[in-house]
Amino acid sequence: MTIQETPIQTLPVDKHRMGNRIPFLVCLSTAFFVILVLCTLFGYRIAPNSPDTQRLLVGDVPPSVDYWAGTDKLGRDILSRVIIGTRTALIGPLTIAFGAFVIATIIGLFSGYFGGIVDTVVMRWVDIMYALPGPLIAIVVVGVIGGGYWTATAVLIILFTAPDTRIVRSAVLTQRSLPYIEACRTLGVSKLKILFIHILPNVLPIILSYAVLDFAFALVNLAGLSFLGLGVEPGTADWGRMLFENRGILFSNPVAVLLPAAMILLTAGSINIIGDWLNERYSS
Repeated sequence: MTIQETPIQTLPVDKHRMGNRIPFLVCLSTAFFVILVLCTLFGYRIAPNSPDTQRLLVGDVPPSVDYWAGTDKLGRDILSRVIIGTRTALIGPLTIAFGAFVIATIIGLFSGYFGGIVDTVVMRWVDIMYALPGPLIAIVVVGVIGGGYWTATAVLIILFTAPDTRIVRSAVLTQRSLPYIEACRTLGVSKLKILFIHILPNVLPIILSYAVLDFAFALVNLAGLSFLGLGVEPGTADWGRMLFENRGILFSNPVAVLLPAAMILLTAGSINIIGDWLNERYSS
């Protein structure tokens, strides 16, 4: 008597459904960014102490029950200043990413679709901007003109527009030769309607994914300018400024330096992870 082996039946794997799952690291990065947004909106309610109150008799002390991240040289609570510092850490980069996104989208659409002299002028401008050392230009302009944080933001918007314009133009060139655009031209659809009603929705996901990456680069650039004293005003609760002000108490209270530095790295890394995932998902 022989025992017949029955084949094991396996359920079919829905590859499309598995492809739609969001990676855990992306979920973790998104949750971290949501926390930052909450700190930006409700920072003064969340912060355990006033970020600007000076306690000269306390001085710089390491983390304790009263001050979870310790204090700086003026006795200001480090944790509270890091929480309030999310405002300058998010608002400036968001403004830069949005401004560069809008300008680059408009210029890139016209350059990629119309071509000719328009495309030539735009691409020569992009080449010039690529040849300039962006951070050095920002340092020179902010140092000469002044204006601090918002001047740096305006300069970075201009600098970030050039690479985004090239990306938009490339995406429009791909769409311009597709059959649905030829059908629109045959039907007599206006050029502006073709650009903003038909082409823009198809290239928008790619543009948005690069705009997210712009946010991360803008964050690092603004923090660097603040560290050099060219960003926010002295005494402002800002992560880059905190690195500059607290570098002298690295050994008495290392958290005063390491915490804002970690926040810059974690925020930029989280945004990069989200941007890379969006780019991989929508550009393929």
